[in-house]
Amino acid sequence: MTGAYYLVSNQNLRNSMSIETLQDEALYLSKNLAHVVHTKQKQIMINVYKDILITEPDITYENLVKRVSIACGIGVLTVKNTISEYKRTGKVSSPMNKKKRPTVIDKVDDFDKDAIRQKIHAFWFRREIPTLTKIIQVVNDDPDLPNLTRTSFQRLLKIMQFEYTKRDRNSALTEREDLVTWRRSYISDIRRYREEGRTIYFLDETWVNAGDCSSRVWVDQTIQSHRDAFLRGLTTGSRNPTGKGKRLIVVHIGSAEGFVAGGLLCFESKKNTSDYHDEMNGDTFFEWFCGVLPLLKENSVIVMDNAPYHSVKTEQSPTSAWKKAAIVEWLESKVVETNPSMIKFDLLKIAKKQKKIVLRLPPYHCELNPIELAWSVVKGHVKANNTTFKINDVRQLLNDGIQKVTPEMWSNFVSHTIKEEDKLWQIDYISDEMLDEEPTSHVLTITGLTTSDSSD
Repeated sequence: MTGAYYLVSNQNLRNSMSIETLQDEALYLSKNLAHVVHTKQKQIMINVYKDILITEPDITYENLVKRVSIACGIGVLTVKNTISEYKRTGKVSSPMNKKKRPTVIDKVDDFDKDAIRQKIHAFWFRREIPTLTKIIQVVNDDPDLPNLTRTSFQRLLKIMQFEYTKRDRNSALTEREDLVTWRRSYISDIRRYREEGRTIYFLDETWVNAGDCSSRVWVDQTIQSHRDAFLRGLTTGSRNPTGKGKRLIVVHIGSAEGFVAGGLLCFESKKNTSDYHDEMNGDTFFEWFCGVLPLLKENSVIVMDNAPYHSVKTEQSPTSAWKKAAIVEWLESKVVETNPSMIKFDLLKIAKKQKKIVLRLPPYHCELNPIELAWSVVKGHVKANNTTFKINDVRQLLNDGIQKVTPEMWSNFVSHTIKEEDKLWQIDYISDEMLDEEPTSHVLTITGLTTSDSSD
């Protein structure tokens, strides 16, 4: 067949070929090149088209297209499009069927990014300036983290909102001002809400595969950190799910008092994708979220990450500009009792209590969500007890695992998270102090990380 390819592409030799030979060539390509119509197939269609016109100049266009379609084993519409393209441009184009391969950066998940951030913070805690060379070394020395080239690591740092702060010949890796501001605002807000005595709820999604199992049993006491739990495959994260078979998508919410009774959403995955986030959308989340809200305490705070489906347009809450009747109607839609003796001020006061504050986690800070540690217990229970690998049995193990996460455990997880908040709050003071100790001449902040910016 290789020789035939050259014949088809050569105009002089092609004229000596029979239509039957061209048909055989086209059928071979159509059978061996799947559904994608490649350039050589298109060229054969044009060659057959020309040969038929030479032998039958009076043939109608429709019959001509049918003849080419039958001869080449290709659909009529594709033949028409190919002929039209040839008439318009004088040539046929190559199909754009190249798949986008994931880069090394694409394979770095949120927990890896969190671990890298903590390694950078560790330098500050040791009162040592974190330079690019030092950080690459400690990251690549960690067998649990991906091995990255200098260029890839620079791109990753930019995604993680790090930047270089130059001090003479040294470049310290610092976090971008907007991320630091976000993080400090989050920690400041959640501290204030705790002082006000509000109940703080944390929500998140995870997945459980029917094939998940473990050769070792991990108990809660061995889990030292979010990173530790993740490396054991017990937390959510965005790393591709392991195991075979069907998958359950799970959403839940909890506080220091435990998981919220009635707050579980669990459904079977319908898509065979590597990322469980593909299963969730704004409508599904919003429907679940609206059902959960009445189960939460008044004047509470809800902490969630910034997944796209966590941000959907919702109804407005009553304001003083609303008419009294509209406020009453809004409250009644929330199953809140009112009485005719209430004035507008009273109604707005009640409406205010129905509102929940949503607090957004800063990106790549998985350690600030205690539900990740709760998931570690749940998934650990599933992995340790899964013997049938049937989805219904796994669903029951999931429910049992959720029951194993006691309010005492949740309280410990929240306490652990508060310690992480304190560390992150402190790191900004340490980095400021150390950078002030360095020579301050020629100070330059670089937000675009390139190879030329990384001298250290």
